[in-house]
Amino acid sequence: MNNEIWKAYSHGMAAALQEGGVYVSAMLLRTYRQLGISETEAMLLLQIMVFTEADRNDFPTPEELAERMGMTVKEVGQLLGRLMKDEFLMIDEYVDSVTGMQSERYNWTGWLLKASALTAELMRESKKAERQPIRQQQAPVSDLFSVFEQEFGRLLSPIECETISGWLDHDRYTDEIIRFALKEAVFAGKLSLRYIDRILIEWSRNRVTNADEARAHAQKFRGGRG
Repeated sequence: MNNEIWKAYSHGMAAALQEGGVYVSAMLLRTYRQLGISETEAMLLLQIMVFTEADRNDFPTPEELAERMGMTVKEVGQLLGRLMKDEFLMIDEYVDSVTGMQSERYNWTGWLLKASALTAELMRESKKAERQPIRQQQAPVSDLFSVFEQEFGRLLSPIECETISGWLDHDRYTDEIIRFALKEAVFAGKLSLRYIDRILIEWSRNRVTNADEARAHAQKFRGGRG
């Protein structure tokens, strides 16, 4: 670019900055459809923000909004009514500090609160799914209890059930690896949860994560011991 073009560019950028702008959280744009807000309603809310923050007009008239949106006053009125009914938008009354007169202004805090609540819920569900990817693919824990009771030849005590659940929930051992550890205990003739726990800890230290790796590790251990 030559100097004249750069000068025109800089003047254009300066003019744009003087016009002011509106900060819009990405959270609002990510969630508006899930909240039941249409694209037209979202644009109307954004235009109200522009009037307030860039144009210094806290309470644009339906006519001003209609002109900005390219809609009729009636259509804008219907959209405003729906947004206020669903508490995305409110009208606050206040006393103007300069004139001392009663005034009104739009308040879109309801939209922010609903978007925040939805975002938090989506994050909670995402974290929950991340914590439980393996359990969802496993058989119910009651099936695992039945396998242990069958091998032990008796019912499990509440403490034993809690221990097995802890292997799944807290230690993150898979159903497959726990069952194979039980088989190893049966093979060794040592049917106790304490012995099985030692097997699981040993495998965890050696990064054994499935039955094939556990089988190879057990054979290596027996071979070395023999």
